[in-house]
Amino acid sequence: MLFEGKVALVTGGASGIGRAAALIFAREGAAVTVADVEAAKGEAVVAEIAAAGGKALFVHTDVTSEDAIAAMVARTVETFGGLDAAFNNAGTVGNCKTVLTCDNEEWESVVRLNMTSVWWSLKYEIPELLKRGGGGIVNTASRAADRATQNHFTYIASKHGVVGITRSAAIDYAPRNVRVNALMPGPTATPMLQGFLEGRGRTLEEAGRGLPMKRLSTAEEQAEVAVWLCSSRASHVTGVTMNVDGGMGALI
Repeated sequence: MLFEGKVALVTGGASGIGRAAALIFAREGAAVTVADVEAAKGEAVVAEIAAAGGKALFVHTDVTSEDAIAAMVARTVETFGGLDAAFNNAGTVGNCKTVLTCDNEEWESVVRLNMTSVWWSLKYEIPELLKRGGGGIVNTASRAADRATQNHFTYIASKHGVVGITRSAAIDYAPRNVRVNALMPGPTATPMLQGFLEGRGRTLEEAGRGLPMKRLSTAEEQAEVAVWLCSSRASHVTGVTMNVDGGMGALI
């Protein structure tokens, strides 16, 4: 198993890609901290891991609070003895607005959740990985982090920022065996995307038909890549933006 005897942490771990990653980390032998604001769903993920014979902990965490992130990492280390891998996955699509229609409240809310939380997470995770001789961290960006679409100003800006944070941290800590990469999901069948599309009168199936593979990604397909990037099998991979998009990036 890739993570036998190791410890992993997943933010946004109660649903979607985060939930799938928590289950895969556990399947691969890791003790897992599931961090989220949705307690009932987070506890259900922990119960699922425990039922399969794994070790897991739920920590109620609002990643827009630096104190909460610090407590999340501290609780993980206190419970499991250290930290070897982290998947900083919590985020939001925000309200789709342009540069002119975005207000300060929307900007600050989305940037704090999608981007500032990643900085804070790294700030407290990296010292713990260094104590273990290194490890892997993945930050969830987006396929929209190297392009733009209409009326997604705050989301796109924040996800571009995640890529910059990822690359900077990767370069700074590569000599000390801490690898930092970004997952770039294309359209994925998650509750967040479903809610977003329903608000615009569209379905997941319709969205999938526009991709070269003619279907959306599953949360599990995204999570498998994130877990691999955190693992020793990706031991010379750092600072990358990994597109998992069903061929979107190949379209002209």
